[in-house]
Amino acid sequence: MYHPRPLYFGLVRTRHSKRAGLFQSSVPKLNLTQSRFIWLEFPARVLCFCKPRTMLFNALALCVLCYAGIVQGGGPGGVAGEFHSHDVANENRAQQWLNEYNTRAQVEYYNSVSASWNYNTNLTTENKEKSLAAATVEAAFDNEAAENASTFAWQNFTDQNLLRQFRKVSDIGSAALAKIDPDKYKQLNQILADMEEIYSKGKICKVDGTCLSLEPGITRLLAKSRDYDELLWAWVAWRDATGKKMKAQYAQFAGLANEAARANHYADAGAYWRSWYDTDDFRQQLERLYDELKPLYLNLHAYVKRKLKTVYGAEKFPSTGHIPAHLLGNMWAQSWINLNEIMQPFPGKPSVDITPTLKAKNYTVRQLFNISEEFFTSLGLFPMPDLFWEKSMLTKPTDGREVVCHASAWDFYNQKDFRIKMCTDITMEDLVTIHHEMGHIQYYLQYRNLSVLYRGGANPGFHEAVGDVLALSVTTPKHLKEIGLLDKVENDYESDINFLMSQALDKISFLPFGYLMDQWRWGVFDGTTPMNKYNTDWWKLRCKYQGVSPPVKRTEDDFDPGAKYHIPGNTPYIRYFVSQVVQLQFHSSLCKAANHTGPLYKCDIYRSAAAGKLLSDMLKLGSSKPWPYALEKITGSRDMNASAIIEYFLPLIDWLKEQNRGQTITWDDACPDLNVPSSTMNPVSAASRILHSNFCVIVLLILYYIPVQLFTLLKV
Repeated sequence: MYHPRPLYFGLVRTRHSKRAGLFQSSVPKLNLTQSRFIWLEFPARVLCFCKPRTMLFNALALCVLCYAGIVQGGGPGGVAGEFHSHDVANENRAQQWLNEYNTRAQVEYYNSVSASWNYNTNLTTENKEKSLAAATVEAAFDNEAAENASTFAWQNFTDQNLLRQFRKVSDIGSAALAKIDPDKYKQLNQILADMEEIYSKGKICKVDGTCLSLEPGITRLLAKSRDYDELLWAWVAWRDATGKKMKAQYAQFAGLANEAARANHYADAGAYWRSWYDTDDFRQQLERLYDELKPLYLNLHAYVKRKLKTVYGAEKFPSTGHIPAHLLGNMWAQSWINLNEIMQPFPGKPSVDITPTLKAKNYTVRQLFNISEEFFTSLGLFPMPDLFWEKSMLTKPTDGREVVCHASAWDFYNQKDFRIKMCTDITMEDLVTIHHEMGHIQYYLQYRNLSVLYRGGANPGFHEAVGDVLALSVTTPKHLKEIGLLDKVENDYESDINFLMSQALDKISFLPFGYLMDQWRWGVFDGTTPMNKYNTDWWKLRCKYQGVSPPVKRTEDDFDPGAKYHIPGNTPYIRYFVSQVVQLQFHSSLCKAANHTGPLYKCDIYRSAAAGKLLSDMLKLGSSKPWPYALEKITGSRDMNASAIIEYFLPLIDWLKEQNRGQTITWDDACPDLNVPSSTMNPVSAASRILHSNFCVIVLLILYYIPVQLFTLLKV
């Protein structure tokens, strides 16, 4: 996950700082623009407003200042000269204003991201309060910049680059709420801080007093355990420890988020999020892509369900065709890669899971990051800056600090400070995550010299795709052998199917989850999912699209969406679905640039300067162009399509169809009717269940034996 300037919480932008000589004591010259505003031009070229309370005061002030010779004609940007009405559309002066904005914004944003980083890497009350205060300052800066920009008639600009930047600086997100109601803005940030803290500090405890946090404890348990009841306990306990505690807060947040969106002239917060994709038919495009990929997911789901029944017993599975959500190796059933050992089509072949090799060779976290960096540099891309290695948090701290472990990449907006925050484990899954996060850093490095307004992905999905594109090469058996993590590569059909299965368990399994997360949130924002249906509608979507069901009865006392980081963390999620599509489109084009021949799934672009240049040319655009332009730059097409995914997985698609021949591969849209309340679940292992059963037998024997003996004695 990349960490852009958050939508609502966590950034400090110090307004009117007196550091670095931003203010000097000399008397300013005033420059008039419109009757409502007087601009102040300081020698340090920092701009601000005054608002005269009345038109009379405005007129009197103008007369006095003109007589005194202090006022000179001019407009936004502090450019002196005779005032003319057409000057507000002067594009040269608008560019000067943008230059000043960019200089100041880099200072403001560096301070703001620093405060957010400090809180995320040390969850103390003091750091939270600093972040909350910083959010208010951030909003003030955003509002000031947008208001300054509004004095230009930028909608009439002929320079499309200027027009695009002014549109971006005028669209200020939640900061608009601070202008309307500062108290509500503070409340919004407080709610988000509290929800993220609940999630990040969540722990579950066994009956013996052993407590587990999500990373790495619960994650390892879900990945390795095949004890049905132990998995069920962890699944329920995590939701009780996190989501269940924040439902009311989330409802408050949704209302405030909508108020902020409407202040920016959007119908609701969901409409605001979708606006980032610059496409009127965005939802229709998503639905088309999902429909194209659905047959592949259906066949994978049917195969996985059949295999899991052999492990847990068919009686554990509902007749509706769903898979119980706690059995898929992941807390949210979003990736099934941890089931690879069970799902491997041809068990006799070498496994592509290199986790045992990494541990056997005593790989360190730093070595995993070095593997990733070396792949980027082999393409002619940038190495990680020294500050990256100095300041990143690559492992979970051992000094007692509570931190947000969820992996993320950070841009500090000073063109040299970029960091990753991650509680890394020595696994193949985390090696792929490292490439994902380092992909964000590479994107930052590539567009760091653009205007601050353009330092973002062509759309959010592009940012998520970059590292995953490289991971498609890194995880090929050919590449793993080349870097010494796989002993041999067997080029035969069975090995290929095994490899494609492992890829599908990670990527294809994710598609419906990536699609439905924001379908749920958009429903919350537009009112079709009210608070009294939060959990019901969440499971409607999961049962319908994902084919997974809750393993125990869920009610509106629960809030299962909140058990996923991106809900309390307020990170839009449809970007990950978009990423899964475009990354294969990128991969196909990069493989052609690398002169790859053969199946797409065997392509490794390692050490291809041509592929690196093609990727770099797209990354350098940042968000300076609409995303179809950026997509065309690398793929030659302006449309997202699923053809590359289907090409990549085609041998597996055919194999799965054959395996599922004559089988029902669909499920009911509705969730199964469950009557087992979650409150009955206790953290029991197989051993403790046996002990519990024996204890019950002993109790029954005692209850039987004592009355019999008493009766015998009395009879005697």
